Amino acid sequence: MDVATNTLSPPAAHGRALLAHWPLVLGVLVLLVPTFIQVAQESWTGETGVHGPIVLATGIWLFARRWGELQAIRQPGHPLWIALLMVPALAAYVFGRAFGFLAIEVLALGGVLLAVFYGTFGAEAVRRMWFPILYLLFVVPIPGWVIDSVTGPLKSYVSVSATWLLGQIGYPIVREGVTLYVAQYQLLVEDACAGLNSLISLTAISLFYIYILHNASWRYALFLMLWIVPVALLANLVRVMILVLITYHFGNAAAQGFLHSTAGLVMFASALIGIFAVDSLMTPVRRLLTRNAA
Repeated sequence: MDVATNTLSPPAAHGRALLAHWPLVLGVLVLLVPTFIQVAQESWTGETGVHGPIVLATGIWLFARRWGELQAIRQPGHPLWIALLMVPALAAYVFGRAFGFLAIEVLALGGVLLAVFYGTFGAEAVRRMWFPILYLLFVVPIPGWVIDSVTGPLKSYVSVSATWLLGQIGYPIVREGVTLYVAQYQLLVEDACAGLNSLISLTAISLFYIYILHNASWRYALFLMLWIVPVALLANLVRVMILVLITYHFGNAAAQGFLHSTAGLVMFASALIGIFAVDSLMTPVRRLLTRNAA
């Protein structure tokens, strides 16, 4: 079998391997296709899941770029561990699918795929590919109650900060909870600050950037990760202030229309630029940590 495979081109060898294991491939597709159709319809069309296709594509790329390495260290996993991974994952998948818990369904599907990956390439491959495996967890849709519980304190912080800053430069703005009153307009930070939902997208893309550029220095990568939330909060504060100013000068219709979406794009771009700027400014720290590691 090994000799025959070596005489084939890589695509032909991969195709032959897939044909040899067609029941497994078919079973994975039966689970994969309907789940991702549902994810695309229910999660990827909203702001909280817009990063899903990007994470999925870049996650697959992370595996593809190290395909030769995976083939070189390939050693099929132990059947007992495969079963211990596969059986609970399949049970959770059936439960999530039957009762409409999409997050459980997708997470369980990830467990099935992890069992297949471990069974095909072994424990060493799982260890080496720890980041792509964890990174793909960002594809899992986060339940709304989790997002609300996380963003609640952030909304309060943003509303207080925006009110204080705009009041300092003379705008007639007051706050009641997370509701802002500017002139005759009322603005709910819960809606205006929906960009906080993109904190998940920003975290995913920032982690990808950090991994690609600084994987060799895990200390600096961890240090840079600590800046993600502060940068995202600052960017969201800027977004809320922009929306308040648009509402004050141009009316509520302008703020909730095209300019609202534009402010969201500005926020996300600003946050990414902020991460890049922090990385650039922290070059001396990176050199110091790299030197100490050596």
